[in-house]
Amino acid sequence: MRYSTSISILIKLLIVQYLSLACVSQDFDFFYFVQQWPGAYCDTKQTCCYPKTGKPAADFSIHGLWPNYKDGSYPSNCDPDSVFDKSEIADLMKSMEKNWPSLSCPSSNGLRFWSHEWEKHGTCAESELDQREYFESALKLKQKANLLQFLKQAEIEPDDGFYSLESIEEAIKEGVGYAPGIECNKDSAGNSQLYQVYLCVDTSASDFIQCPILPRRKCASRVQFPKF
Repeated sequence: MRYSTSISILIKLLIVQYLSLACVSQDFDFFYFVQQWPGAYCDTKQTCCYPKTGKPAADFSIHGLWPNYKDGSYPSNCDPDSVFDKSEIADLMKSMEKNWPSLSCPSSNGLRFWSHEWEKHGTCAESELDQREYFESALKLKQKANLLQFLKQAEIEPDDGFYSLESIEEAIKEGVGYAPGIECNKDSAGNSQLYQVYLCVDTSASDFIQCPILPRRKCASRVQFPKF
């Protein structure tokens, strides 16, 4: 009887260990690379706080690089032992402050935002990228996908004007090579605004790909591109 109980306990321990390892090395199918427009973010939240370094440039900024599954679900918080370490990205800090600022309140230096993104999303990509590679890859993707430039080339400007959703999608597709997912918000006047752009990236976080699935959008047929 004791032998049987010991075997049962051992099997349970092995199962727990297996599940722990499976969580840490969680597989995923692709990344969403998400950029946000700061003018719409501030309207979305109704309030926003500029970083301690001052008002960011009027440009799209990185929200995150998120592992995803083809069915639309995603892993999160995969490795509680892998905490954010700012020393890993010390030489990237200037670029992070410029391209990945936090607009949440209270005003911050971005470390809380980056820590959240690593611990919730980055830890689920550790089978492919370590912490430094994760942030560096996102910065490189931002350089490849200059959304503001693509939109301006199509005469779509952040001037509080309204543009067809189709023209925004086409301009970004022309620049990146693949159709984006567009997320909108509503401002206090009820206007649908260009808020976030989702692009899909392969599991090495190197190249853009055709999205296996796009997030459900909540956009009007014509959306405002607010000033910032």
